[in-house]
Amino acid sequence: MDRLEAIGDDGIPKRLREVQARIRAAVERARRPPGSVALLAVSKTHGSDAVRAAYAAGQRAFGESYVQEAIEKIDLLADLADIEWHFIGRIQGNKTRQIATRFDWVHGLSDAAHARRLSEQRPSTLPPLKVCIQVNVGGETTKGGVEPDAIADMIAACATLPGLDVCGLMTLPAPAEDEDSQRAPFRALRLLRDRLATPNRPLECLSMGMSDDLEAAILEGATLVRVGTAVFGPRSYNAAQ
Repeated sequence: MDRLEAIGDDGIPKRLREVQARIRAAVERARRPPGSVALLAVSKTHGSDAVRAAYAAGQRAFGESYVQEAIEKIDLLADLADIEWHFIGRIQGNKTRQIATRFDWVHGLSDAAHARRLSEQRPSTLPPLKVCIQVNVGGETTKGGVEPDAIADMIAACATLPGLDVCGLMTLPAPAEDEDSQRAPFRALRLLRDRLATPNRPLECLSMGMSDDLEAAILEGATLVRVGTAVFGPRSYNAAQ
């Protein structure tokens, strides 16, 4: 039996279609190519049945923030061979081995020591761990992330680590009421990426935008939006570790 209670499984396919429609509309509005924005369904605190329902509806990439909870789901869903697991929580030093061995992606890498541990602990039988480096574009003291003026050094440090593949940048800005205010930090991340990208390191992934601001993020160049509530419904944090 799944330890975590799935919330609103019956409505997941419908909500997933609604989110996909929002993404397509925003892509069209931004005059970007169809299919240029991927959806990461944030399944943290929702049970494996909810993930399975989204998978059956066509979703393949899922985001988790709590390592032990995620591993339980990964094991329960091992029969879904092409499922993709993204770690999107704050990295703890004592959890890097589990992250390195059980996930395909990490969003939110912001510490050089964690980067070294993840690289060293990535099994040689697996491809390099894909990572997005988190940038604190707003300079918020309560948020994690590398300061914009230090991001080039962080990318350079990670680029020397064989177990990592630096795929892009991510940010988690403060909530904003109107679209113009929502767009500002996303625009800052895109412009930073454009300055740092090279032919050998294009930093193609811009992981930004969630349920309430995905349109603003897509208008500013997001290639991946992280959406939880709009797909799975309200979270039950009592279930999370």
